Parts: sequence; C-alpha cells; structure tokens
Amino acid sequence: MFFGRGVTMGNGTDAGFAEALSGYARRWPDEAATVALFHALLADAENPFRRERLAGHFTASCWLVSRNGARVLLTHHRKLGLWLQLGGHADGERDLAAAALREAEEESGLPGLHIEPEIFDLDRHWIPEHKGVPAHWHYDVRFVVRAGWEEAYRVSAESLDLAWRGIAELAEDAAADASVRRMAGKWLAR
Repeated sequence: MFFGRGVTMGNGTDAGFAEALSGYARRWPDEAATVALFHALLADAENPFRRERLAGHFTASCWLVSRNGARVLLTHHRKLGLWLQLGGHADGERDLAAAALREAEEESGLPGLHIEPEIFDLDRHWIPEHKGVPAHWHYDVRFVVRAGWEEAYRVSAESLDLAWRGIAELAEDAAADASVRRMAGKWLAR
C-alpha cells in the first residue's frame, strides 16, 4: 500500500516507531544488533529526533524508485561526495516516514511521490566533522518512495547532481556505497 501526504509510521508515536522497529527485526533477523541500537536511541531521554543531539540522532531517507521499480534516484551528496539515497535530518519530526517523504520531495523536485510506510532499511553510520559541527552518528531510517508519472528531477542545492541508476547494476557495483548495495539487494529480493 502506498501513501502520499499525511502518511504516518506507527501513528507518529514513539510506541508506534518501536513497534515498526520490532517488525523490521522480524523481517531481517540478521540485523538484530542494529535494531537494538535504534531501540536504545529511541529510549534515550534526550530528544533523538533533533540534529543538535550530537551523541547521535535519527535521520530519514528514501529508496526513491522509478514507476517501474527498475531504477533508483541517487544524489551525489554535496557534503560527503558520495552517491547515496536522498534523505536528511528529521529536525524534530517524530514521524520519520513523513520526514523521508518531505526530503524526497525537496531534494528531487518530483511531484506525485508515494511512500510505503514500512521501514525498508536501517543504517547507523558515522558522519565526519563538517564546518564546525563535530563528528557524530546518524541513525538512518529508510523507506521506499515511488515516483509518479513524472521522472524529470530537479537538482537541489543539497546535491552536486542526481541520477537514475539501474538497481540490478547497483547491487553488483563494488564501487557503490555498501548500504546502497544492501538496499539494492533487498529491493531485488522483494
């Protein structure tokens, strides 16, 4: 099932998010250690949905697939210099599916996007120091977003470039980011 604006993951509550994480752990039991890290961050008293929490915070990303599901839209990330999925900070938004959809719309300029509210992938990665912001952990929650009829994207200021890439080719591309290859493999296994 796909949702447009107004989508919520787990009703936008911490309890709903915790249940969504548990559901993810049931689907991907080999990722139990990663899920445990996400549960621990969610239980932290300091708001983990704000970027100012430099001990680590949640981010929201999307696996933005073409209408036919054969390609994914990647960004040449301005700060990291890598080809990655679109996404960014939650900025206080506790509904990470809504944050991922917002990021997809802002970074691609594509209209008519639809999101699958089930968590597609989790990734905890280290972000290096940049322009005075100390190095810190991102706990990235990723969702599938599908393009509508329009696939002519617009490059935002957050990207050096955008490109549609074949998912099957990405799964085999040793030069691609490891988490992008993992998501390509998950997509192909669906």
